[in-house]
Amino acid sequence: MKLTTLDKEQDNNYNSHDQQIKAVDFFCGGGGMSYGMQMAGVKVIAGIDFEQSCKETFEANITGAKFLQEDVFDLTVEKLETELNLQRDDNNLILIGCSPCQYWSIINTDKEKSKKSKNLLKEFRKFVEYFNPGYVVVENVPGVLRNKRKSGLSGFITWLKKNSFSVHFDNHDISEYGVPQSRRRFTLLANRITKEKIAPVKALGKKLLVKDVIGEANGFPKIPAGHKDKTGFMHTVAGLKEINIQRLEQTAKNGGSRISYADNELLAPKCHKNDKVNFKDTYGRISWDKLSPTITTKFFSISNGRFAHPEENRAISLREGAILQSFPKSYVFKTTTIGNTARIIGNAVPPRYAQAIAEAIIQNHQNGTV
Repeated sequence: MKLTTLDKEQDNNYNSHDQQIKAVDFFCGGGGMSYGMQMAGVKVIAGIDFEQSCKETFEANITGAKFLQEDVFDLTVEKLETELNLQRDDNNLILIGCSPCQYWSIINTDKEKSKKSKNLLKEFRKFVEYFNPGYVVVENVPGVLRNKRKSGLSGFITWLKKNSFSVHFDNHDISEYGVPQSRRRFTLLANRITKEKIAPVKALGKKLLVKDVIGEANGFPKIPAGHKDKTGFMHTVAGLKEINIQRLEQTAKNGGSRISYADNELLAPKCHKNDKVNFKDTYGRISWDKLSPTITTKFFSISNGRFAHPEENRAISLREGAILQSFPKSYVFKTTTIGNTARIIGNAVPPRYAQAIAEAIIQNHQNGTV
């Protein structure tokens, strides 16, 4: 099953499940989690995020949902209850908390800047305790599990179990769920409808690889560095300095790395001269026959990882990055800059993975409410 058929599959899936299941998506960003839930048949009633820049993208893709620009540190349960007309102890409600994860990430980030985010799980917990929904979903970086006491995860799991939730939590390889990308994510699925510990539903068949979703055969025409696509397809790519184009010209097609010019006094970056061991992904090309590397918020820049196109002398485009995150070609990004678009894409829960989570919930709900 190819990712390029995603739009058609959405139409088939959207009304195929019981629409009584509804969700509120905390830290919703541009709607990756919400979109996957929607694809499976869950009715997303609201997305909550502090970033106003996500609003238009979220609303353009999530049917009938409200976008609430709120900081969860300030948002009260009473305000949310009134705003969305939520009921407590609602078996048909999913509360989703995919909080920003920079503090617990292994990627080199400024921990001081992201320090506030380390307590977001604890803030999300207050809404779960108050509303006591039928289902709880938490998705984050694997580091949350490695630091489960400090992150508040340990205490949250204990509370869930004491309050009659069956809890599944683990780090998952998202390539097993229809996402053509090498990426591991922590996922917690808690349910008080049945005694089952439910887990995301794995995709059938072979894993999708880069060649299955991008390239000319999949509707991506060849373009040069700096190409601006003014259509909604957004096959837009960042520009490159001449020296970076020369570097890519020397980089082997289909997975080559900067090692090919490490000894070149003119081409090798100063910090990488004669170094054939460290940071080999930087300036590297993606491979057709492998999974994509993890799509970060900087995937538009070849100096920030293995983000060069497998053959063309450029970074991957915005739409190629979105497709590797399992967004469909029809997904609308209401943004004004390459950086803002890439940030929404890189921060998102891959919709295919979110759909796998939703399908597990729907199956469990059908079994528990017969």
